[in-house]
Amino acid sequence: MRRSGRRTGGAWKPVLVYGALLAAGTLALRWIDYQQLAFAHPAHVYTFVIAAGFLALGVYIGARVIGRPQPSSFDGNAKAQASLGISPRELAVLHEIAAGRSNKEIAAQLNVSPNTVKTHVANLFEKLDASRRTEAINKARELGIVP
Repeated sequence: MRRSGRRTGGAWKPVLVYGALLAAGTLALRWIDYQQLAFAHPAHVYTFVIAAGFLALGVYIGARVIGRPQPSSFDGNAKAQASLGISPRELAVLHEIAAGRSNKEIAAQLNVSPNTVKTHVANLFEKLDASRRTEAINKARELGIVP
């Protein structure tokens, strides 16, 4: 765009040239500092280079070779559920118990009364042959019913 005979778009070229010259000068000064450091403390420089190489190798091995294990999908062991006669609603209550929720919280989550939750919990205790919540959860985890 021209305004009264002047071009306003070409001002960035000298800035880039001066910036490049400044960067080259800074690099040259840093190179001289590096040469003095390497001459004064060669063992430290070599140790740093070797450590950096092993760090890079470790990061590469960790990221590429070992990688993350694929999460296994949880199926809930339908055979164990069927053999114990656990209903879908009881299974939902069991999952909530495993999550550490109280009867009132489970009732609110599943939109049932607390008495219904107590009935489901009692049925689960009987079916899993347990007398406490922790025992029921442990047996359900051993059977693969809950994660």
